[in-house]
Amino acid sequence: MSGPAGAYSLEELADFHRNGVLLAACPPHSTPVGFIAGKIASEWLHIAEMDVHPNWQRRGIGKQLMQAMLRNGQQRGLTGATLTTDKMAAFNARFYATLGFEIVEGEARPPHLAAISDDEIAKGFDPARRVAMRLIF
Repeated sequence: MSGPAGAYSLEELADFHRNGVLLAACPPHSTPVGFIAGKIASEWLHIAEMDVHPNWQRRGIGKQLMQAMLRNGQQRGLTGATLTTDKMAAFNARFYATLGFEIVEGEARPPHLAAISDDEIAKGFDPARRVAMRLIF
């Protein structure tokens, strides 16, 4: 099992907007087609989720969202960005690596990232499929 699938609720997205960072991709004259949500954890920007509607994928929208999020973290003077992902999915870890993220394990993980990884496993995510990644600004 890679973990329970599920999208964030409107309440959770509103919390990202109030207490973290929430960016949306909105083409002209269209409803949003993608988003990225993150939280500030100590001196790190943790990317909680990024999603682009299937009809809009493979157009660079995810890359643009991530680059905007990373610029936001840099402008805040943070140490870097972190995320967790499914390392077996063909596009996840490889995509993040092209943006400069590297896999971190064990003691190399910042404390907030270790806690998030442990929480995912407690929720039923398969530890063999999960990978923690970071990018230092």
